[in-house]
Amino acid sequence: MTDTHADPTSVLDAPAGPPGRSAQRVLRAVLRAPVQARTWKELAYVFTVFALGCVAITYLFAGFLVGLYATFVIIGPWVLALVIVGGRTWGRIYRTLCRNLLGTMVVAPPRFAPKPGLIGFLKSAFTDRAGWRAIAFLIAQAVLGMVVGYFVLIAIVIVVFTAISPIPWVLLHPTNTDDNGVEHHSLAQFGSIYIDSWPRVLLMSAVGIISCFALPWLLRGICLPHRALTVALLSATARDTQLTELKASRKAAVENAADTLRRVERDLHDGTQARLVTIAMALGRAEDRLAIDGDASDLIADAHASSKEALTELRELVRGIHPPALELGVGPALETLAARCAVPVELRVLLPQRPHPAIEAIAYFSVAELLTNVVKHAHAERIWISVAPTDINTIAVTVRDNGIGGVLPPNEGATVAGSGLSGLAARARAVDGTLTVQSPTGGPTVVTILLPKAGPQ
Repeated sequence: MTDTHADPTSVLDAPAGPPGRSAQRVLRAVLRAPVQARTWKELAYVFTVFALGCVAITYLFAGFLVGLYATFVIIGPWVLALVIVGGRTWGRIYRTLCRNLLGTMVVAPPRFAPKPGLIGFLKSAFTDRAGWRAIAFLIAQAVLGMVVGYFVLIAIVIVVFTAISPIPWVLLHPTNTDDNGVEHHSLAQFGSIYIDSWPRVLLMSAVGIISCFALPWLLRGICLPHRALTVALLSATARDTQLTELKASRKAAVENAADTLRRVERDLHDGTQARLVTIAMALGRAEDRLAIDGDASDLIADAHASSKEALTELRELVRGIHPPALELGVGPALETLAARCAVPVELRVLLPQRPHPAIEAIAYFSVAELLTNVVKHAHAERIWISVAPTDINTIAVTVRDNGIGGVLPPNEGATVAGSGLSGLAARARAVDGTLTVQSPTGGPTVVTILLPKAGPQ
């Protein structure tokens, strides 16, 4: 048997590169920074959030002022509620900016779902955690986006002006007068030193040009707290993510149960029920023939054969709901699947303790679905199945094949028709598990399902 759980390869003592090469990389990064798209995107972000910060503060000030002032009349609470819910729109704007300009994807919180009725809307708005977090974000942006952003923008203007200082020095002919009344063709003055000659102007310009290479790193430093603040206050919380996954899992479980009931009903109606009707008709004809002292052995034999076929169909139907082999554990059940598979399978099951029955059923049906996919679509010559614990609380079910690969993860949409990976992922999430797919073009394909031993908590 092949052990599919290999320890990851790690490099303990990676050889360090030559010091000169590291210095070259640093120098190359510094020289490229001003012309990189990232720098210009971050500059656009700083400008944009500075302008948005001014508008947002006006929005908050006017909204809360009007809402609090009108509290004594009926419209006051509604104005405040609209301001809080409107914070979600601001959050959407800043998440878009963070994704497009800073390259950070921020998961949006669940959509606002107010309770029915006017009072229900009011209660939902005032208890909307995502709206309040967005309001807190806008207040923080008043400092980070406006105050800090203002000084950053001023620094940028000064650096750029210093870099191009010879141009205004020549074209505008600026002058400064010292304490003795002497005029100097000077662009700037530092104490008693005037920038009034070409060497000094060029030196000043050189300082500005050197500072231009430092500006990208200033922008990156400023964008770090912006990015952290956006993720902290405008993204979905762990509770939001868990609720979303629970809703999706519940929907998948309900749909799966409905599909199972429809399949059972269809199989009973089209298969077993038809067999039983045939048996009843054959026995009725045999009874009529026996009543006239005829030979009914052929009819009884047909009824006997039909009853055996009906029993076989019932066993297959029950096996699709809960395989009898699972009574002995997931190992014997998977051995049955491996024996029936058209592609040679190597199976390795190492479970010191039996998982929860629901976990065993999920592992069994998931492997059955994956084996079907491999046989139909992968063009594989061999399959490896491994079931083993990863820690004291989790087991890993791994199905690997040497087929053509090219299968996309369920969140990107499976490229193989009928692969059912989305359904398997939903079934795993229903018990707080996960499904991952590694399938480069040309293979191999490795599907790993992590499941909790004790079932969903």
